Amino acid sequence: MPSVAIAIFPGVQALDVAGPVDVFAEANGFIDTADHYQVMLVAADAGAMRASNGMSLNADATFDATQRGFDLALVAGGPALPERVPDERLLEWLRGVSERCGRFGSICTGAFALGHAGLLDERNVTTHWQHAAQLAAQFPRAHVDFDRIYLRDERLVTSAGVTAGIDLSLALVAEDHGPHVALAVAKRLVVFSQRQGGQSQFSPYLTAPADETSPVAKVQAHVMAHISGNFTVKQLADVAGMSARNFARVFVQETDVTPHEFIERARMDAARKLLESTRLALKTIAYDCGFGTADRMRIVFTKRIGATPKQYRERFQNVSG
Repeated sequence: MPSVAIAIFPGVQALDVAGPVDVFAEANGFIDTADHYQVMLVAADAGAMRASNGMSLNADATFDATQRGFDLALVAGGPALPERVPDERLLEWLRGVSERCGRFGSICTGAFALGHAGLLDERNVTTHWQHAAQLAAQFPRAHVDFDRIYLRDERLVTSAGVTAGIDLSLALVAEDHGPHVALAVAKRLVVFSQRQGGQSQFSPYLTAPADETSPVAKVQAHVMAHISGNFTVKQLADVAGMSARNFARVFVQETDVTPHEFIERARMDAARKLLESTRLALKTIAYDCGFGTADRMRIVFTKRIGATPKQYRERFQNVSG
């Protein structure tokens, strides 16, 4: 029977744990008894602990008592992981189990625990979109993909935020028992067996400038206030009160993107808001947001988030009535 260990800790994200556990439990209903997944929750200390939502989770065994190999070992995420070095007992267990397991990895921000354990160097990984840039900065030798729902790099597996642990677990079930079993489990859980698009469809492209009084912030506000217009670097430099060459250099320095990239991201966010909150025709949204045509907007959406504007609207529209 394949063994699965999921590392938990006080403040763990409950859904990071429950999602994968349910996938493996449901898979047992579609496979031979001899192939049933045996799932164990492990922690530094035995017994109950509080998840970040207040739910009580119970560890089946301690790290000290599980110094053996598993077919799969995962560390769940938690809201505090990006800001706090985990318990050294967890890091030591991860280092050891990574050498003894067929597959190992993380769910959501559990990637930070792998990073602190020194297991992300030169590896392709992903995590929650909200913390991907922080993971890349904190562990610069890791190759962080900001968009993937889950990612496999040889024996290392990582997932994006929270429910993406379900996607990862379904993919592992498909590896073990074929896509038909993964599909059956997905139907039981009423989720997609393979989600379309990446996690960028859930994340905003724009963040507030660090200094809202800077010339660059003034240009950003100008673009967003006139999003349907056409912009040149010279025009934006005039808004900033700079030469075109100096403006382009300063803009990249302060935002890490070119003016052109910022404009396209701003158009994307403006269009997404209208797709979510209105029933405006796609061609109207495309014009109002500066794409010009619905075809151009579709090309940009497909390139950036792996979904067309129509598909995005179907998933996220919140208009009632």
